[in-house]
Amino acid sequence: MNGEEGGVAHPPSPQVSLGTIGKEWLRLGCIGFGGPPTHITLLRRLCVEERQWIEAKEFEEAIATTNLLPGPASTQLAIYCAWRVRGAVGAVLGGLCFIVPGLVLILALSAVFLARHPPDWILGAAAGAGAAVPAVALNAAWGFVPASWKRIGTGRSQRIRWIAYGLCGGAAAATVGPYLVLVLVGCGVTEIMIRRQRRPLPPSSARAFIPALVLHGAAVGGLGALAWVALKVGALSYGGGFVIIPLMQHDVVSTYHWMTGAQFLNAVALGQITPGPVVQTVAVVGYAAGGVGGGLLAALIAFTPSFAFVLVGGRHFDQIRANGVVESFLTGAGPAVIGAIAGSAIPLGLSFGHLWQIPVLAGGLVWIFVARRGVVAALLIAGAIGVVVALSGVPV
Repeated sequence: MNGEEGGVAHPPSPQVSLGTIGKEWLRLGCIGFGGPPTHITLLRRLCVEERQWIEAKEFEEAIATTNLLPGPASTQLAIYCAWRVRGAVGAVLGGLCFIVPGLVLILALSAVFLARHPPDWILGAAAGAGAAVPAVALNAAWGFVPASWKRIGTGRSQRIRWIAYGLCGGAAAATVGPYLVLVLVGCGVTEIMIRRQRRPLPPSSARAFIPALVLHGAAVGGLGALAWVALKVGALSYGGGFVIIPLMQHDVVSTYHWMTGAQFLNAVALGQITPGPVVQTVAVVGYAAGGVGGGLLAALIAFTPSFAFVLVGGRHFDQIRANGVVESFLTGAGPAVIGAIAGSAIPLGLSFGHLWQIPVLAGGLVWIFVARRGVVAALLIAGAIGVVVALSGVPV
């Protein structure tokens, strides 16, 4: 099933029908609650264990490679798996089927939660779930620590750099959100330069990777601003879906005033409790900025890079994994991403509008870090507490 030419893997001849891809990837898009770990498990079960379309080793390598790419890794993995079994047409169909169910649901929920005068119980549910979001952000950051700490190396100077990168990312997320991308890129480039001085990298590797030169978009508002925010989410976010929070928060709340801080908390919560990619949060932002059309535009821009990365680079995934410059860049950017995700908990917490949200946050921290229970359950329980609070007459 694996064709090769010159050592580079090519997609196989079409063997899986488009109808099968549409049905199976649509099913994954409907039941994929719980973020990337759930998506990876479902894709492995379908493609490796049940249908045996992809070998286990290749699947694990695809996971590693998609984690090297900017943007939502589990979405790129879903697109890649569809590409492997039916080429470009399969990739587009599979990716859309994986994304669309959650997109439809999150836009419908956006209409409810962002309505001009929603019922008190809706406001309570939103405030309750939003109160647990900083705990979810801290949990997401903590989950990335072991692999990143191992990647940097065991030397004293390497560990010090890891801590420094993390502090830079955390400080940027808490203070200068619009320029966070520059900080992430700066940490990655710094690590490239340090490693290049100590061990020259192959010229071919250097040519294969060109660090992004990112300028902050002019505060022009409107569709141009929305497109810039969505592009950052889809093409410039390193380290998984949750890094979109610090990348978007300042622009959405402070620069363009599309949402209040509390509404942004709601958007993050909706992205967590709906199936499919966590990056769907950007659709809530788009809805706040421009209604259903804005939500669809934001989703289109945010997910297009993922399709492009797989369609253009899928056959070169092995080269991406072996690229020393890419590896060095992510070794530096990774800790900064972790710091940024953790640092985003500060402005998220400062967005609370009611004192009763503080004990809900404390409960969320205990639920996730002490009891070691799930994030989706934490958000749903916090939302239920908010409904009870609202129905009891407490201001929400």
